[in-house]
Amino acid sequence: MKATTHFNTDKAERYLETLCKHFGHKVPVTHKRNEGHIALPFGACDLIASENGLTLSAAADDRANLERTVEVMTSHLERFAFREAPELSWNYPA
Repeated sequence: MKATTHFNTDKAERYLETLCKHFGHKVPVTHKRNEGHIALPFGACDLIASENGLTLSAAADDRANLERTVEVMTSHLERFAFREAPELSWNYPA
């Protein structure tokens, strides 16, 4: 199962790097300049930074773990981008 969201910001690269560094102390992470992948024990999230913002794509084997992945990624981005007060709306394709 997958879910995606986009956060309009001009600091997308900074937030991507911050998220990858933060989670990299705890779980496997890959990070390139504009891309990142965070492998949580219950799901994963791909991040892509562009000039338009930061796109997050969460994936998990079932709905409960997908919701948990979305919750973790949302709460951390909200914490790191608190000055911009991101309001993420995740899309859950059928």
